[in-house]
Amino acid sequence: MSAKVSNATFKNKEKPQEVRKANIIAARAVADAVRTSLGPKGMDKMIKTGKGETIISNDGHTILRHMAVLHPAAKMLVDLSGAQDVEAGDGTTSVVVITGALLGAAENLLNKGIHPTLISESFQKAAERSCQILLDMSHKISLSDREVLIKAANTSLSSKIVAQHSSLLGPIAVDSVLKVVKPEANNVDLNDIRLVKKVGGTIDDTEMIDGVVLTQNVIKSAGGPTRIEKARIGLIQFQLSPPKPDMENNIVVNDYRQMDKILKEERAYLLNICKKIKKAKCNVLLIQKSILRDAVNDLALHFLSALKILVVKDIERDEVEFISKSLGCKPIADVDSFTEARLGVADLVEETESSGSKIIKITGVKNVTHPTVSVICRGANNMILDETERSLHDALCVIRCLVKEKALIAGGGAPEIEVSRTLLKEANKLSGVEQLCFREFALALEVIPTTLAENAGLNPIEIVTDLRNKHELGEKEAGISVRRSGATNTYNEHVLQPVLVNTSAITLASETVKSILRIDDIAFSR
Repeated sequence: MSAKVSNATFKNKEKPQEVRKANIIAARAVADAVRTSLGPKGMDKMIKTGKGETIISNDGHTILRHMAVLHPAAKMLVDLSGAQDVEAGDGTTSVVVITGALLGAAENLLNKGIHPTLISESFQKAAERSCQILLDMSHKISLSDREVLIKAANTSLSSKIVAQHSSLLGPIAVDSVLKVVKPEANNVDLNDIRLVKKVGGTIDDTEMIDGVVLTQNVIKSAGGPTRIEKARIGLIQFQLSPPKPDMENNIVVNDYRQMDKILKEERAYLLNICKKIKKAKCNVLLIQKSILRDAVNDLALHFLSALKILVVKDIERDEVEFISKSLGCKPIADVDSFTEARLGVADLVEETESSGSKIIKITGVKNVTHPTVSVICRGANNMILDETERSLHDALCVIRCLVKEKALIAGGGAPEIEVSRTLLKEANKLSGVEQLCFREFALALEVIPTTLAENAGLNPIEIVTDLRNKHELGEKEAGISVRRSGATNTYNEHVLQPVLVNTSAITLASETVKSILRIDDIAFSR
């Protein structure tokens, strides 16, 4: 009997290994799915969402976010690319590919019988050392050097569908970040840069506007103005229509004199409000969208157009904060608090028509504490528009990384090869298990240059060997240049990226591998 018991306890030794194996396989499957979309020659994925929309993208985070991933370990990779998106904004594909490679390395080590805790600790050490190497080989820059910033933005854009327009989108991204960043700041709030999408025209019509852009139309039904110079802008959150009771109730009027009186009251009520608005010297009125009733009725519009006030209605709830921040006007919730002090001042408010759709531009905004910028993205259809917006967002994030950590590094797989080479050298000085782990970690990092070469249709083995050779000879910045289709000095080819993208990718990847390796059982709760 006792033999039987001991036997049963030993049988369960298999389970943690199986669980670990299943987790690694699931996570690597996700990594292989996005692997082909890495780099400037990467392929795009077409995703059909549950709502029936179609998305075409090669932004790693976008692809993974829309993929129906069921396995809990694979979900960790989706969250991981989200974390990279928040931290660095670029390199969302690389981080998943690196994680996949590290899991492969971990699997080899597990098969040798090394304990998972030892593996994960060694990987953490190797990752810390990698970040050190990356920071040592980076080039410090200053934010005043616009050319370098544009090159970094263009590298990020080169792998997107809109790559051929990078000469236009790159400078837009750089200028808009430089406009909103404070001189000594360590971070940029990308909410200060508003990307407005309008279908119509081509990507070439995308432009940056120093001021505010509204996609709503000016109301012309009552013959009000569509262009106002020296504008004073009021943003109101109350309604310009007769008051209504909260409950449904009907009034029966059986005398036409009373009927007249009701209409007169309504006119007087609205005229009173409009006069108060005019008295505060307001000549542009933005009206927030109302759920309960008409935000503004025809009679009020008639009065406002007689008073030469430009009216824009249906301002969305989530736009209010941005508009009040960028125009320096405070939202007004009640007509009695409508004073001159709460208005924003601008040189010009006008409605312009370009390639088939109308937009309102507010330019020359005065005395603003918080500068903001609007970028209008144009494109032939919604798919291109969404992709342009995502690409611009990535480019903006690249510039934001450079504000956080003012250093650039060569791209094209050069940093990974350099880290891999240095770690392999240092592994020889270590002993035992740690040496094995460091060596596997170093070899796993070569997945980036290998994948870049594969996606560009080059021979990966030849190129990676060539790169190793060049790095041994001291060319620290040799990487894969897809234009030259071979190994060259990528720093001189202007393939640049912020060092923060690489360091955060390696750190996040090794942390994810650590947490996947430490799981030895999956339990389901009801």
